Amino acid sequence: MFDKILIANRGEIACRVILTARKMGIKTVAVYSDADRDARHVMLADEAVHIGPALSRESYLLAEKIIAACKQTGAQAVHPGYGFLSENAGFAKRVEEEGIVFIGPKHESIAAMGDKIASKKLAGAAGVNCIPGVNDAIETAERAVSIAQGIGYPVMIKASAGGGGKGLRVAYNDKEAFEGFTSCRNEARNSFGDDRVFIENFVEEPRHIEIQLIGDAFGNCVYLNERECSIQRRHQKVIEEAPSPFISDATRKAMGEQAVALAKAVNYQSAGTVEFVVGKDQSFYFLEMNTRLQVEHPVTECITGLDLVELMIRVAAGEKLPLTQGDVKREGWAMECRINAEDPFRGFLPSTGRLVRFQPPTQTMFASDVSQWQGVRVDTGVQDGGEIPMYYDSMIAKLIVHGKDRLDAIAKMREALNGFVIRGVSSNIPFQAALLAHPKFVAGDFNTGFIAENYAKGFRAEDVPHDDLNFLLALGAFMRRKVRERAAGMSGQLPGYGVKVGQDFSVIVLADDGEHRYVPVRVDEFVGKSGVAAIHVGSESYEIVSKSRLNDVRIEGTVNGQPFTAQVERGTGKNPLGLRVQHNGTKVNVMVLSPRLAELQRLMPFKAPADMSRFVLSPMPGLLADVAVQVGQKVLAGERVAVIEAMKMENVLFATQDGVVAKVLAAKGDSLSVDQVIVEFA
Repeated sequence: MFDKILIANRGEIACRVILTARKMGIKTVAVYSDADRDARHVMLADEAVHIGPALSRESYLLAEKIIAACKQTGAQAVHPGYGFLSENAGFAKRVEEEGIVFIGPKHESIAAMGDKIASKKLAGAAGVNCIPGVNDAIETAERAVSIAQGIGYPVMIKASAGGGGKGLRVAYNDKEAFEGFTSCRNEARNSFGDDRVFIENFVEEPRHIEIQLIGDAFGNCVYLNERECSIQRRHQKVIEEAPSPFISDATRKAMGEQAVALAKAVNYQSAGTVEFVVGKDQSFYFLEMNTRLQVEHPVTECITGLDLVELMIRVAAGEKLPLTQGDVKREGWAMECRINAEDPFRGFLPSTGRLVRFQPPTQTMFASDVSQWQGVRVDTGVQDGGEIPMYYDSMIAKLIVHGKDRLDAIAKMREALNGFVIRGVSSNIPFQAALLAHPKFVAGDFNTGFIAENYAKGFRAEDVPHDDLNFLLALGAFMRRKVRERAAGMSGQLPGYGVKVGQDFSVIVLADDGEHRYVPVRVDEFVGKSGVAAIHVGSESYEIVSKSRLNDVRIEGTVNGQPFTAQVERGTGKNPLGLRVQHNGTKVNVMVLSPRLAELQRLMPFKAPADMSRFVLSPMPGLLADVAVQVGQKVLAGERVAVIEAMKMENVLFATQDGVVAKVLAAKGDSLSVDQVIVEFA
């Protein structure tokens, strides 16, 4: 067994590998860029080596710097995590040539499966079902359109070296095929250094189901059940679960056996994943093989009781697999939500900056510890006060739950999301909460088009269902009453001028357009019972019991005897007197005032926001990759104006109305801040 390993990665996966290595008594070395100098994985590791500037192509993607760090620290092996160099056959080969063990498959296997064009040919030869398409690199956008017409729309345009949703587009017509080909090539070149693109038929109403497997150097290979990964937005997974609520035991067995056959055909020796697209009739076709650890590996760990990182390390050290196919368990139901730094209410634009507050829900399961199940686990690479840089992907944490069945897992996940506190950057937690409450998701009736179909116009606040909005108002009144109680109990108040608590309040639900709603509320305290009150909102009554303190953002307690977790903050947004109440993905901004103060509040004038329609603003921090217009140019609504790169993705800004460009206020290559003006129209 190794004495020391280096983790050639960052973020949550670096932390995840470090935890298993620590459990196994193996010392760890972290590598970090300028942007990650104070990152969590650097603090967790036994040693850390600086490898360059913030841009990944100048740090995490430089094989020679990783190898130099191994030699400098005496690391005997490298774990690549996922992304970056994890599926780079050249890197794996160089590591092996330097006498360092690559904790992953042999470079020949990576090369065979990492090239999506070659892998499809190999899969077909191994007897694996494949999707019809043209499996040769395409050189021009015009040729892509011609091929797409020949296959028949819709088609999927894919980068040969792509992964993680990057370098992937679905086209339904010639225009989308032309533009999709260009975008795929650009993203693939920037993310993977390989701009080869191919086209295949797009299976409609597909499920994305993948088989996890593990192989050793002795010819043993087993599949560890499947993961359901169909809940995707723009081909990036949002929620994953194991097992799948869709496939039958017979389909599971057939998919697993084909995955193992493919792995054995390339002498696969490590953890890997074979991804399939599955039709509504349970017909399935090979998509690709990921020759690395997957982001969603924790759900497989939950239902099998296996530590996949430990198995990878043991196989790399030359040990035999400790289990056979008959030993593989499938117990309970696991789900994972990817918590991303993005704003779902602004088109899921990346959100970067400092984590002013980061409080995950209480964990009862832990990465690398397979003895505790049926609970909550958080895998993350960030901490309170940490920075979310714009140079890497947007995922800041993975929230994993394990339940006795699927409905139990959904309930646990919803409650865990309620308790996940993230401030300073926006997160997709409200979107996750809405998905988990959607009737079709709960019923298991979905495919990869689920998000596009149900949120075709984007995600809005009204898309978050809440079965009892009055509870949020009651909770706001409960917290306001606690504030008044504390103020009334302060010493030194002048006789006759002391703070009076009162029982009658008006909860003002604040609206952006100034059309606030005024709701009368009565609060009855139970004498002698601290932290207990009955709140009456209209005809509804809520008996709330909570010992949470006033400065706690996460509020826990019971309402009418049922447990709840919610979030309440004071003095947020534009109103320092307001409260922000969040529960089940729904957020309301309220003011809780006495009836007299509420009357006066009604008289306050409303200040409408300034008209910014003449300006194209940067919706996020990022790099201005292109400005497509110039001064004096007439631009029509829908035309491309600028392209911003952030978190490894291209974000195109379009004109929202016709106009003539008066000023271009930013240049290609500029680093932009949020709401910085790029173009002004006359």
